[in-house]
Amino acid sequence: MTRILLVEDHEELWDFLSRRLKRRGFDVVLAHDGQAGLEAARREKPDVMLLDMNLPVMDGWTVARTLRQDPATARLPIIALTAHAMSGDRDRMLEAGCNDYHPKPVDFPALLEQIDAAMLAAEE
Repeated sequence: MTRILLVEDHEELWDFLSRRLKRRGFDVVLAHDGQAGLEAARREKPDVMLLDMNLPVMDGWTVARTLRQDPATARLPIIALTAHAMSGDRDRMLEAGCNDYHPKPVDFPALLEQIDAAMLAAEE
C-alpha cells in the first residue's frame, strides 16, 4: 500500500484530502506543522509527501531543503501544496527541493495524477 505523508495545518483541507486519499487505497500519515512533518518523513518513510509550504513551527521551504540534504530522505518525492501560486513560486519550490507543486484549491483528480507521476519518477 502506498504511504502518503500529508503535511497540512488547515483542518478542513487535511480532513478532506486524507479521507479522499484513504478511499483511494492510500495509507495516509498526517502532520500539522513543518517540524512534525520532517520527523514523520524520517520515521514513516512515506512513498510521497504532500507538503503545504506555509506551515507553523517550520515552513515547507525549510522542510524540503532539510529532507534533500539527508541521504535517507533525499529521494522522497515531494509535491508542494500552496495557495500562493504566483509568478516565480514554482521555480522557488523546485529549487527548495520539491518535485512538483499543486495550487490550492486542490483539484483532486489532478493531484492523483501528480502523485502517480511522482511515484513513477522515483522508481526510475
